[in-house]
Amino acid sequence: MSEIRQNVATREWVIIANERAKRPDDFVRKKKIEKTPSEYVETCPFCPGNEHLAPPETFSLRGDKGDWLVRSIPNKFPALSKTENLTHQERGIIRRISGAGIHEVIVGTPKHHLVTALLDNHQVAKIIQAYKVRYLSALKDERMELVTIFKNHGSSAGTSLEHPHSQLIATPIVPQHIRSRLEEATRYYDDHRRCVYCDMLKEEISVNERIIFESPHFVAFTPYAALSPFHLWLLPKRHMSSFPQINDVEMEDFANTLRIVLKKIYMGLNNPDFNYVIRSCPGPIKETPFFHWYLSIIPRVSLAAGFELGSGMFINTSVPEESADFLKNIHVD
Repeated sequence: MSEIRQNVATREWVIIANERAKRPDDFVRKKKIEKTPSEYVETCPFCPGNEHLAPPETFSLRGDKGDWLVRSIPNKFPALSKTENLTHQERGIIRRISGAGIHEVIVGTPKHHLVTALLDNHQVAKIIQAYKVRYLSALKDERMELVTIFKNHGSSAGTSLEHPHSQLIATPIVPQHIRSRLEEATRYYDDHRRCVYCDMLKEEISVNERIIFESPHFVAFTPYAALSPFHLWLLPKRHMSSFPQINDVEMEDFANTLRIVLKKIYMGLNNPDFNYVIRSCPGPIKETPFFHWYLSIIPRVSLAAGFELGSGMFINTSVPEESADFLKNIHVD
């Protein structure tokens, strides 16, 4: 029988459609005949030697020979503009804010053909380091309320350029669904005097039915009420409200955890398209007892349809415990 589960942190409901559920290997991406990707592409603005095709860099991490390992640049076609003055207008039902914000691209490797799952720990750690540096830089603009770091991998996930990269967008507003998460976390803390994410983490470790990988500082698991097949969360064990509170040791461990989980997805599901996003407390860096940052990964192995759009509730045709067990048993180095 199908069941309706709720995520206690977000209060989102999801239908786990047991009777329509597929086996985990049914979600494996069908093999396609693809040309072998090149390490360097002449027309790619993110490849070394083509820096003139992109805006001037805002930050870079470099190796012993001075070559860049990770670099950030302004998005050539930004959704928001850092130079735009922040203005507000409200008249009747008209409410608008000028498009002030920050939109950067973080190029994760000089090599065009290497997806994140195939990078070594050192390179992934450099990406995480760049995330932290650029996040803190964005917060120096006091107009910005929310910093979102995300990665699109594959065309169905929104990728327009093949070269591995992430993006950072800082906005002068906090969207409603983010405020809703904060409100739910605050409500749980008011009721129980504990962080809902910390409680979720303890429960997942205790039950050990949905954990995919556990490291000294992080736990990767499929949430009890996963919204879609193989939907994953990576939570730090230490309570931290904002992503930039991560220390150097935790950054190394986070990089290793992220690489292993992405490689399990890469190998187990045959390199599916996916998105990941770092969900962090809005506003200036501060410690709150109720919110806990985490990274969410959503493999694009299913599509939202009319019911999801109409109800706001998802139908998951993969049992979270089975998805977790499938990925847990994918052995990677």
